[in-house]
Amino acid sequence: MRIVALVSGRVTGVGYRRFVQGKARDLGLAGSAENVSEGRVEVVAEGAQADLERLLHWLGRGPAHARVTAVEAQWSAATGMAEFHIF
Repeated sequence: MRIVALVSGRVTGVGYRRFVQGKARDLGLAGSAENVSEGRVEVVAEGAQADLERLLHWLGRGPAHARVTAVEAQWSAATGMAEFHIF
């Protein structure tokens, strides 16, 4: 499975993408985290549905200095990503 999530709130400049990368790697997921417009972070992740649901939980929490106000996720079929990257 695959999720594309847009995360809003105070998620830039607080180590959010590095936090997501660590959680994704711990869960064995592939994908990416990237700052996008309006101060949001886009997270793309692929793996088992249960692991993606765990990642969504962590996306809503973030690291200590983040303040997540919304996580909008869309589910689809995996495309074969192999690693997790930060852009």
